[in-house]
Amino acid sequence: MSQTSTYTVTGMTCGHCVASVTEEVQEIPGVEDVAVDLPTGAVTITSAEPLDDAAVKAAVEEAGYQLA
Repeated sequence: MSQTSTYTVTGMTCGHCVASVTEEVQEIPGVEDVAVDLPTGAVTITSAEPLDDAAVKAAVEEAGYQLA
């Protein structure tokens, strides 16, 4: 059964930001879907198993942003 986790990412201002975050987060093993809401900074990740928060933080930082 899939699990959903929501994180808040700060610093995203445009569609390119959303694409960067989505691309990096999708590379985390087990991630099935990534939905980003630009106005709120909410990043909802659907995964096959519970996500390692450190992996999500690293992916977001790799894209150039921070978890709130």
